[in-house]
Amino acid sequence: MNREQVVRRAVLDDHESLLETILDCADGVAASWDDEGTTERRCVVEPFENALAEHDVTGRLPALLTDAVAALGEELPAEPVAAPPYLTITSVGPVLRATLADARLVMTIRSFVIKRDPTRYVRGATTPSKALAVDLKSR
Repeated sequence: MNREQVVRRAVLDDHESLLETILDCADGVAASWDDEGTTERRCVVEPFENALAEHDVTGRLPALLTDAVAALGEELPAEPVAAPPYLTITSVGPVLRATLADARLVMTIRSFVIKRDPTRYVRGATTPSKALAVDLKSR
């Protein structure tokens, strides 16, 4: 298994219910749109942030990040918080970042997708395994 697969396995094994809650929140946001998508970023990010906070997801994401780093046998230099640079809620979903000894870990929970022609936001992956994207970028 490569390092990305190690992180994916750890996150899916230990935090699948949290990922499901994130996707449920995304379902609620998408249900509030008039159509199957929206052209307004503010109709995605703000309601999604609010839903994640209401379901106590935002406060639980730093533990997910800590566990992902621990799965690689590393430790974060400081306790992560539910704010940048560790956590950002974007128009595609939560993005978690950690600086490791030799790389930068970036995990995205792809809850929404940006479609083109015309540009719009639509609901993304519907299962934790499809939603979780893990990337290790060399520093």
